[in-house]
Amino acid sequence: MKQLKTAAVAAITAAITVALLSGHSGNTHDNHSIAADPTTKNVRIGTFNLSFDRRSYADLVTEMKLTRVEQDALMDKWFNNTLNDEDKAVAEKVIQIKNIAAIIQTERPAVLLMAEFNNDGTGEDLEAIQGFRLNYLSVPQNALGSTADKVELLKPIQFGYAQSFATNTGLLSEFDLDHNGTVSLPGDAWGFGVYHGQYAFGVLSQYPIDTNNIRTFQNFKWKDMPGAANPTITNCNDANKPLPAGMTCGDNWYTDQAWAAKPMSSKNHVDAPIIIPTANGDKVVHLLLSHPTPPVFDTFTENNKQLNRAEIKFWNDYISGDASYIYDDAGHKGGIATDASFVILGDLNADPQSGDGYLDTIKDLLHSDKVNQYATHGVNIPTSLGGPECLAMGECKEQNWATRYPDSLTNTSGLRLDFVMPSADLNVTDSGVFWPASFEDGRLMMNDKRVGKWGGGGKSVSSDHRLVWVDIAL
Repeated sequence: MKQLKTAAVAAITAAITVALLSGHSGNTHDNHSIAADPTTKNVRIGTFNLSFDRRSYADLVTEMKLTRVEQDALMDKWFNNTLNDEDKAVAEKVIQIKNIAAIIQTERPAVLLMAEFNNDGTGEDLEAIQGFRLNYLSVPQNALGSTADKVELLKPIQFGYAQSFATNTGLLSEFDLDHNGTVSLPGDAWGFGVYHGQYAFGVLSQYPIDTNNIRTFQNFKWKDMPGAANPTITNCNDANKPLPAGMTCGDNWYTDQAWAAKPMSSKNHVDAPIIIPTANGDKVVHLLLSHPTPPVFDTFTENNKQLNRAEIKFWNDYISGDASYIYDDAGHKGGIATDASFVILGDLNADPQSGDGYLDTIKDLLHSDKVNQYATHGVNIPTSLGGPECLAMGECKEQNWATRYPDSLTNTSGLRLDFVMPSADLNVTDSGVFWPASFEDGRLMMNDKRVGKWGGGGKSVSSDHRLVWVDIAL
């Protein structure tokens, strides 16, 4: 029976895909006419940490290049439990990707930041993103989840424009940053990663991306931020973590040479303008993109905690007029124009109420008069029913059970880590977090105990983060 279902789905998929793609070349500009309606008054903008952190970029490319026929063959064998261990591992990656695609097709953002979408390190190779667009997003997925017995097809979604960005993750420095006596990955990369390109991010858009005016800040130095200081050793008496040879309590962690070269961004900070046609002419909205390091995993210093604070404060300065110190990778100085519209997007790895980071830094950004405060901590804050249930059922971390705003969670840690912050001049009409509760459709995209080694949740079935979106009226 399952084989009949998947065969039928494949036939429908093929017909829809041909209809969608016929008459269009691979040129992304050709696809724009069918991707977005220029008369649309509401634009949905979202962020989603996809958890596509594979062992190599090549692994992700291979998974994304699997055709729907190849995916269905794997899925049939997975349902029938006839896969060997190696093929089962591939099938469960396909399950994850299909669920991610289904979530995107359900919420249908016109613009989406995709965090943890690995690339080649430079962002120039788009093979993985192109495979995701053609083999997963452009064909209908199951609204009930890729492992559901019943099939309810979603409408495919197309994005005429895509951009991937260079990253500091896995970019090997020339210094022994972790003081273990060797210069090697991942400990001596400018941003944590076992290879250059791991944990990178990219953008999909149904509107043109103004590539000529993108600003990146991959090489902006941490030392150049006002008040920045070389992290010092503060964890001095931990019997399980003896200090590196030759170092003592209170020492600077980085050598003078390493500190002078240390980038502020663990991945990249990007200002990517998009051009949205409206009845009153083109509207430019700047996407301010980043994925700061988590403020955890520190050993001898508070390096990650301090870096997370710097990466978030950077955007507050960039939008507030306190950006004279900032320079981009092309050497241009300053922040965003005071009259510019923007949306800050990303997994910021910081919760304003609890967690391990500096709460004041993310609070300052959320309460800035430059952002739409209805969307950051007011009536239009993105929420779900699945977040509170996650805490109530003990699926999210118990230590965060007492959060005051359980409906705004975006991560299985029980924290609000993922943000879409429009500028104050943008009118937000709706928002949400895709996190179905047990009584809502799509629950199998969040939890399926048959999948993976983490009890069928989190990265095994889709992601440990949730898609967050806001609707903006233009």
